[in-house]
Amino acid sequence: MKEEELCKKRLHDLSMQSYHKEIVLFSDFLNLNERNIYESNKHTFSTKSESFGGYELAERQMVAFIPDALCYEWTYPIVCLKISPKYPKFAEKLQHRDVLGALMHLGIERCTMGDLFQQDNAFYLFVQDHLCSFIQENLLKVRNTCVTVEEVEDTSELSSHITYETVHDVIASNRLDCIIAKAYHFSRSQASEQFLQEKVFVNGKSVTDCNYHCKDGDLISVRQKGRFRLRSDFSENKKGKLRVSFDFFA
Repeated sequence: MKEEELCKKRLHDLSMQSYHKEIVLFSDFLNLNERNIYESNKHTFSTKSESFGGYELAERQMVAFIPDALCYEWTYPIVCLKISPKYPKFAEKLQHRDVLGALMHLGIERCTMGDLFQQDNAFYLFVQDHLCSFIQENLLKVRNTCVTVEEVEDTSELSSHITYETVHDVIASNRLDCIIAKAYHFSRSQASEQFLQEKVFVNGKSVTDCNYHCKDGDLISVRQKGRFRLRSDFSENKKGKLRVSFDFFA
């Protein structure tokens, strides 16, 4: 509760400052839990607000507080960096945690970085714009692999090129507890525990009701387990089970 109250206070303070100064102000990147706090309290802010993470499917997003009497154009202070091996032939097989660890080893706080995902042999990082030059100058190695860092000017096509693994399966019901149990190989008690710990999110909003009925296209996340897009017309097979597909994001 203390963390939730601190997050609400930070967001309210930014909104109030935006209102009085008549300028657009931005939060840090919010994780899923913080985004849920934002969505639950946005009607109480002093200004309009919206959120964005640099691309359509972003999980970590920045909130912009926008006063009514605004007389200038603005953009989110977000840049996308492409991190790739300098010598691909000799590169190690790097993982998400390797790159994130190297960045945090430079003293960069997680809240200043948005999503980090892999595509082919490169990693794409969304980050606050003031860190762009610092990362380019200082991120020279990830583990023992020399890397190059370049800014991506056009990110409009990134969402359509994000890689994911599709798993086809069947479920007894389109209830959310059934779906996450099947997707993450949870037992019934393990699935229930995720709801009790408020770790389950659908389309960026926290869901604590295990009886929630999912729809085709829902983006489902369980904290520390990853996320997937649910694909199904919920047609039945011969045994009365519902056919589904899980698109797990890399």
